[in-house]
Amino acid sequence: MKRARARAEKPKASPFDGYRRREVPPPDPELTQVGPGTPCGEYLRRFWQPVAFARDLTSAPLRVRILGEDLVVFRDRGGRVGVLHRHCAHRGTSLEFGIPLERGIRCCYHGWVYDVDGRCLETPGEPAGSRLKERIWQGAYPTHEFAGLVFAYLGPLDRRPAFPIYDSYDVPGHQLMPAAKFALPCNWLQVKDNSMDPVHTAFLHALSSGYQFTEAFGAVPELDWTLTDAGMVYLATRRVGDLVWVRVCDFMPPNVHQFTREIEEASDPKAASRPVIIRWAVPNDDTHTTNFELAQVDPAWGLTPEQVGRPGFGQSDDRPYAERQRFPADFDAQSSQRTIAVHALEHLASTDRGVIMLRRIVRDGIRAVARGRDPDGTRWPDGKAIHTFTQDVVLRVPPAPSVEADRRLLRTTGRSVIANGRSERS
Repeated sequence: MKRARARAEKPKASPFDGYRRREVPPPDPELTQVGPGTPCGEYLRRFWQPVAFARDLTSAPLRVRILGEDLVVFRDRGGRVGVLHRHCAHRGTSLEFGIPLERGIRCCYHGWVYDVDGRCLETPGEPAGSRLKERIWQGAYPTHEFAGLVFAYLGPLDRRPAFPIYDSYDVPGHQLMPAAKFALPCNWLQVKDNSMDPVHTAFLHALSSGYQFTEAFGAVPELDWTLTDAGMVYLATRRVGDLVWVRVCDFMPPNVHQFTREIEEASDPKAASRPVIIRWAVPNDDTHTTNFELAQVDPAWGLTPEQVGRPGFGQSDDRPYAERQRFPADFDAQSSQRTIAVHALEHLASTDRGVIMLRRIVRDGIRAVARGRDPDGTRWPDGKAIHTFTQDVVLRVPPAPSVEADRRLLRTTGRSVIANGRSERS
């Protein structure tokens, strides 16, 4: 009833109608607010989140903002990584100015020392015999290092999950390496929505902005989406003459996705490739997001760590604004939806089914946590590989006799790729 009334109150379409359409409703708070105590923030805290690259942990601590919390990441001289609340429990001085010790970190202001678990080890200005340090704890979070990334778990300790291991971390003939880190001035969800929006690859990366990758991307794909044990995938299936190019990308809740290289020409049949990039979209706060990437690198490519660590084309604001206006890419499309996209103003279409599914997965997880349950994706067996489906494959499949029949053939071909992947993993 309320929805019907809301639809009825919308102004009817008419020319030059800006005056009646000036009001901008608020964003969806359930999906977009990430601070402590918010529904989405508590959901995201139930997963291991990357907070820094190990390469950035030098002799000086690193200040970060994650999920609306001000933190400091450091490696003590004993080699352990700590993630602590940034402001010292004594008088609030930032521990970004602290001094890493053999064990823990010393605050620059009065010399108090904290271990990586937050335990206060020293209060040097206190009288001999003082037991003050026994009562002092600095806020701290568990950490896990993997493939050059430092992860932290910011949720309740009694619900801490095992660190997830995706099968894409082990690709024969490839080396898993730390890759790019880049920020966007917008909410995390519109960054992640993009991962299940495959039609944009034809327009944003080819037909609208010029061919940013290969001409094969200019073919508008036949689209499909399906749920998997790990989350969901999209299938973008393109006709290129007598060949069919099937591109599959995974979304793993709450904020991970993976994809293959963007240089496919689809000029010859090709066996399935595996993921090249695994990417986390980590909210700094409601209006800023940092992407962290791991890359599967073939040593034959001859790439240096510095080259692997550069963001891909159009992922950041590293191009002049005038150029980005003429040839916009992902950074521009995602960040220009407002700092927080307003879903109430959207007009979702059939090509947005993946975005709708992704948001439903996230919302279901948020509500599971609100009911005291563990969300999907947090109870994997420790150390067991999680099956994913990301791949590019080019098959020789002659076209069907009619346009509609060929569309059905493309969808069937795409689904067969997923079905084959499921049978191989069963």
